[in-house]
Amino acid sequence: MTPLIIDTDPGVDDAFAIALACASPEVDLLGVTTVFGNVGLAMTTRNALRLLALYGREDVPVAAGADRPLVFPHPHRARYVHGQDGLSGLSDSLPERATGLANTDAVSLLASLLDRAAQPVTIVPIGPLTNIALLLAVHPSLTGKIARIVIMGGAMNGGNVTAGAEFNVWSDPEAARRVLAEEEVPTVLVPMDLTVRCAVDTSWLDRLAASGERGRTLVSLTSVYREHYRKSLGRDGTVLHDAVAMAEAISPGLLKTSPMPLDVECGQGAGRGMIIADRRSTAAREESGVRRGRTVDVALDAELDTVREFMLERLSS
Repeated sequence: MTPLIIDTDPGVDDAFAIALACASPEVDLLGVTTVFGNVGLAMTTRNALRLLALYGREDVPVAAGADRPLVFPHPHRARYVHGQDGLSGLSDSLPERATGLANTDAVSLLASLLDRAAQPVTIVPIGPLTNIALLLAVHPSLTGKIARIVIMGGAMNGGNVTAGAEFNVWSDPEAARRVLAEEEVPTVLVPMDLTVRCAVDTSWLDRLAASGERGRTLVSLTSVYREHYRKSLGRDGTVLHDAVAMAEAISPGLLKTSPMPLDVECGQGAGRGMIIADRRSTAAREESGVRRGRTVDVALDAELDTVREFMLERLSS
């Protein structure tokens, strides 16, 4: 089994990612932590609890984390993408969970779960990276307990919230830089360049809705989200960004990655939140005399239909 922790800001695509983890028999879901992002922290936390209740996961501890970025205020939420409550206005349609929040904060829960784990844990951050940056800064002795950090975030060739930046990284660039450029922890970055290519169509959603009550519920949460992507893609496609990253966390190697040094633009100009990837060969980097730090495995390709079928098979079970 793969011991796994999710750090999340639900969010429609987060909902599919959480469902995918719950529906995968090889996942040992140790905990869920929440962060500000698509909507405010109170609502992301409420949504996470209800999504776990949908899958009967009263056993999974949930803790609320950062309600703001490390340094600068968060400019705006993504309600125009996910709806006012983060789930197309349908959060109340989900069951309430009898088990409430753990009596601790997100970073403390993350540290406790890592400390107690019998084997290295995969952490899947699918929102702003504030909680993860704090964890790595405050508990550096626990990095050896982390098998991989599989992150949904960033963009190599144009963003979605600005011309250059993707929402999760743009929401807290200073935290993203800490995690992606400064820490020596095995890390996979799944950027929107690939997740957009993995968009699912109406037929895929119809098949999921026909699979049973949980599938119908997940699809029902997508109405506002689907309308946003009809406009942004110019076709009827739905981009399940976070679920694509979760698929890689569950099935390592499902996505094709390339190692490269990364940096994050933290200035206050138009480039804030952009990922800067050094795609030169190792030889070219060494010849230039500019030594960069650690590398991150960036997922830029995949067998797209294989990824879609993997997600559909698990979510339909």
